[in-house]
Amino acid sequence: MKIRLENVSMRFGDFYAIKDVSLSMEKGEYLTLLGPSGCGKTTLIKVISGIWRPTEGRVFVDGEDVTDVPIEDRDTGYVFQNIALFPNMTIGDNVGYSPRVKDLPREEADRIERDNLELVKMLDRAGMFPSELSGGEQQKAALARALASGSKMLMLDEPLSALDARVRVELRYEIRRLVKRLGITVLHVTHDQEEAMSVSDRIILMRAGGIHEVGTPLDLYRNPRSLFAAYFIGETNLMECAVAGKTRTGRTVVRLRGGQTVRAARSDFGEGDPVVISVRPESVYTATDGLKARVVGVVFMGTYWRVRTLAETSDYIDYNVSSNDEVPEVGDRLYLVFNKKATKVFARPEEGLEEAIKLE
Repeated sequence: MKIRLENVSMRFGDFYAIKDVSLSMEKGEYLTLLGPSGCGKTTLIKVISGIWRPTEGRVFVDGEDVTDVPIEDRDTGYVFQNIALFPNMTIGDNVGYSPRVKDLPREEADRIERDNLELVKMLDRAGMFPSELSGGEQQKAALARALASGSKMLMLDEPLSALDARVRVELRYEIRRLVKRLGITVLHVTHDQEEAMSVSDRIILMRAGGIHEVGTPLDLYRNPRSLFAAYFIGETNLMECAVAGKTRTGRTVVRLRGGQTVRAARSDFGEGDPVVISVRPESVYTATDGLKARVVGVVFMGTYWRVRTLAETSDYIDYNVSSNDEVPEVGDRLYLVFNKKATKVFARPEEGLEEAIKLE
């Protein structure tokens, strides 16, 4: 199922929850809407699914205008944030509900129920009620019920947010495996960057009711085109500075506060331009010379230590240390260097850095 939106807006009174959104999804694509709370991602998925009719714009499915077609006629499965199973039905009856209300022959409805329970490895739970299952098992049953409807499009609206961390990790991989096996087009809403990075073919980063940036998880992480994307997806260190010139190979040289110069990635900025550099913690290293800094915090993250430093530029800069390596102590003084290729350069926002990256 291929989806296309043309200039879609959804207005509540004078407030636009989404405004002038255009996008397309290819058949079999796993697309994730990512963004901070209130950015419009849940509104958008409800418009695409047919729960809400857009105030403006058109929605197309496989080239057909379905803007006025309700959800029950769009061949769409929907899995909600709050697990939505019929509490008075067994898991088997929940999963088999859709084929039975469609008056399919009993043998076929039973087969669809059984096949989809097997898909999510829940066949042995068929006779149990939702209250007898864990949260993860209930959400797997809700997924099986959506798949049993025979839908070619699956809407996942924050489907894992109510689950424990370990269950979320396991279930997100299981969902991707299932839908890719079935060739289903998926639209997944989340505010969890790690979740989006691990399941998506492409991510749509939303902000303030619009599409801010679109790309593969790798592109958005390694080569964000905007300061907000660099800040929101993953973790990064941001430092205000100015362009000091270019190297012979075309890399940008920036001058930090205090006069220290640092080589960064190639950019179109010229000497004297005010800029902000972004460098992720894994691209910051210690050396025998470089930017002077003092350790002000050390936090154990499981497989690594996160070290926070205060640089001579008055910037806080984080870097990672393997859990097997020697870890500095608070108060230690050291020198920091950056991976040149991974140090991205952005225009310094006129409204100020904090305003440019704030989460609405």
